[in-house]
Order: sequence, then structure tokens, then C-alpha cells
Amino acid sequence: GKDLDKVLDEFELSLVESDVAVSVADYVATELKEKLKDVQFARFSDPRAKVKAILGDVLLSVLDKAGRLDIFELVEAKRNAGEPAIIVFVGINGTGKTTSIAKLAHILQKRGRTCILAASDTYRSGSIEQLEEHARRIGVRMIKHQYGADPAAVAFDAVNYARGHGINAVLIDTAGRMQTNQNLLEEMRKIVRVTKPDVTILVVDALTGNDAVEQGKVFSQAVKIDGIILAKLDADVKGGNAISLSYIMGRPVTLVGTGQGYDDLEPFQPQTIVRNLVG
Repeated sequence: GKDLDKVLDEFELSLVESDVAVSVADYVATELKEKLKDVQFARFSDPRAKVKAILGDVLLSVLDKAGRLDIFELVEAKRNAGEPAIIVFVGINGTGKTTSIAKLAHILQKRGRTCILAASDTYRSGSIEQLEEHARRIGVRMIKHQYGADPAAVAFDAVNYARGHGINAVLIDTAGRMQTNQNLLEEMRKIVRVTKPDVTILVVDALTGNDAVEQGKVFSQAVKIDGIILAKLDADVKGGNAISLSYIMGRPVTLVGTGQGYDDLEPFQPQTIVRNLVG
């Protein structure tokens, strides 16, 4: 009755406050209502615990529907086939894209796999040096051309180098596309056309809330996104983005950035995010 409606509203509001997009919170609330139709609540008991458990199940099912993507499994499968895994990273500037690439390269190396980085952001001043500095610190090779060069040519060279030298993974950095810049979106399509990546990963900042969903939509129009890295998911961030992106894009979050160090990139754990959101 009334009490239950009040509890449902509370939960919906708390989802929105945790960066779950409003349209997604609506969907979750509707699903929750449906599932609660058959649940018996004892008189005078607080419905919250039961509602919480069911809410958790609904959120998990949203994440499950998006599927899963394990980048490390992909690298192994390609290695067994004698091919490099080719991974393109897209996302706007400031999301933690370049740092996420460096972290992944570092972790792959720790697991005994070889990587090469491609500096295909030939647009933003300082981007090549930034990637180069990461490459130097973690000890991987990087392929670069000069600023203003064709980003697809840089990526193509990196893929060829990897094939010629038996390297396990090619990680391609791309310019942080501003949504309105058609040329940059075209360039991104070209990189994908030329390198035929195994997966294209969208990097979003866990702190940006609903903006992340907008970014996801724009990038999806340009290229097929296969998975998502949620960067900057530090201790105080609930990570409602993960639910929104999985629901709206139908693509899974694969890795999450959890700190500043090169080791701070972890496989996405749906249960953890759901626990954060449901409390």
C-alpha cells in the first residue's frame, strides 16, 4: 500500500542520486513493482529489507543482460590463434582513457603478455608525450607519428609491427572526440575500418553521472562499442553509471579504475556495484 509506494519512491530517488540515469531508474522501479506484486509482506513489518533484496536482483539482471567481456580472455584466445588482440579505446578528453590504456598494458605485462601502444591521438597537444611517458614508465614500445598525422596510419603501423614481432596486444589511443566534431568522429571510423579491432572500448569517468550516457550514445553512433571501462571509480563513488550504460547501450562494463597506480584497474564486479547502490 502507501508505505510500500513511499519505500519505492525512496529507492528510486537514491538510485538517481547515485548517478543512475532517470530513464533507467524508472525502468528499474517499474520492474521492482512488477516483482513485488506477488510478495507477501507481514503486517506492520518494514518492507525495506525485502524490497532491497529484490531491487538487488533487478539491478543484477540489468547488468547480466548486457553480457560480459573479459579482455584478458580475449588476449589469450588471440594469442592461441597466433594473432595480436587489437583494442581501440575511445572517450572524451579527461575521462582517464590514456591512463586506463597504460594500466592495462602494465597488467598484461605482469601477466607475461607483450603489448604495443599506438598514439593515434594526433590532435590534442601533449597527447603523444603523455602516452610516451606512460610507455617509458611501464616499459612498453609505442608507435607514433607527428601531430596532425593520419591517426589511422599510426594505428595501422602498430598493428603491423605487432604482427611482425609476435606481440600479444595492440592498445590504440584515440583523440578525445568532442561530441560535435564530425571530422574527429570520421577519423575514429577510419581507425576502426583500417585496424579491424577485436573490441572497441569506451572509457567513461565514473564521476560524470548522466553525461557518461550521452557520451555513450554519441560514440555508439560513430563506431560499434563492445565494452566500457569505468575510470575513477574510487571509494566514494557509487557507480550508478554502470547500470545506466549497461541498460542504455546494452554493453557490459569490463574493467574499473580504482586508483592512481598502474595496478589500479580491476575486472568489473557486478555484485560490488549493486551492493554500493542498494546498501
